[in-house]
Amino acid sequence: MSGLRIVRLANFVAPSSGGLRTALRELGRGYLAAGHDPALIVPGAHARDEHTEQGRVITLPGVVLPGTGGYRVLADRRRVRRVLEALGPDRIEVSDRTTLRWTGEWARRERVPSVMVSHETTDGVLRTWGAPESLARAAADRVNRRSAWAYSRVLCTTEWAEREFVRIGARNVTRAPLGVDLARCHPGRRSLPLREHWLGEESVLLVLCSRLSVEKRPGTALDALAELRRRGVRAALVVAGDGPLATGLERRARAARLPVRFLGHVRDRGRLADLQSAADVCLAPGPAETFGLSALEALAGGTPVVCSRSSALPEVVGAAGLSAADTGAAFADAVQELLDRPEEPRRQAARARGELFGWDASVTAFLAAHDAPVRAGAGAASGEVPRAVAAPAAALGAVGAPPGPARLARMEG
Repeated sequence: MSGLRIVRLANFVAPSSGGLRTALRELGRGYLAAGHDPALIVPGAHARDEHTEQGRVITLPGVVLPGTGGYRVLADRRRVRRVLEALGPDRIEVSDRTTLRWTGEWARRERVPSVMVSHETTDGVLRTWGAPESLARAAADRVNRRSAWAYSRVLCTTEWAEREFVRIGARNVTRAPLGVDLARCHPGRRSLPLREHWLGEESVLLVLCSRLSVEKRPGTALDALAELRRRGVRAALVVAGDGPLATGLERRARAARLPVRFLGHVRDRGRLADLQSAADVCLAPGPAETFGLSALEALAGGTPVVCSRSSALPEVVGAAGLSAADTGAAFADAVQELLDRPEEPRRQAARARGELFGWDASVTAFLAAHDAPVRAGAGAASGEVPRAVAAPAAALGAVGAPPGPARLARMEG
């Protein structure tokens, strides 16, 4: 392969991860199709080394973070370093600004250009955990200065996410949007029988596709449902997602006798797209979201979105939905305002907005951040993807590959 070896590292990945796992998969597929040689290093329960549709995926044993619902982190620096050295990357791309920041410093020493992808705002996450705004901002500025120094570039997916780096005067920030599978998420999937199935005896179907954790504020969706029903709107809610708050939310819904269906993590992407298209409105209450892939998937399926005004989603959703203050009453107001719009135009507007965010444009923008050609060679070879193989018990670095072409040229120079 004549392209660059782009090694990606990510933490906070769980079997029920949604947006991050989707982004990693689609970007890897795009890099591979462009003729590059992507590899992904993630934490997991067991060591594995497999060749997939997104390129090589190396799983290293990771430590479970208590209270996160299964999130793991790559804690063994020496092992990760051995794998990096064995892979010999031309570029690295890191989806974690804190526990993996040392990889940027490693890349600097090895003369490997590096990109850190900002999937969340530091001050936004700290605020959702209850930190005062002034303290959250000060802590975020310290973290972000270190990240901006450690990596060649910082990549943000929205202008909103970029602001916290602009605030500290970082000069190495670039922007690239994420995308959506416009073929899988499509208004043609809308099924009225499926909608009636989830509605039961109610008349308005709401959907929440989110990890059920503190920073996502899923309780706001239940607050909105309760308020709508108090106003006489016969709404029902379907929740697709899992997380540490799941049990408490289910208990609360039962106690309040709210018509909520909890599906847990929906692995079947087609089934999830069917649900998103069947809904009347998608709720996206996370106040620290820097892009919101599940909301974008709903738009692509023709479903308008009500999102948190505190997040980046108003920038993504545009006029195809509404933003609201982070209260159940404000979300209920926005839902009712959307429902007052004629159904066909509001669903057409949602699809039109989603069509602005295809994965091809996203891959092109990410490759530009790497100074990598969009078409490096003939692209990935066709045919079956090799089966996953269990990694040896020894360090996975032992099964590494020769250095990437650009790094090899630097070594020879």
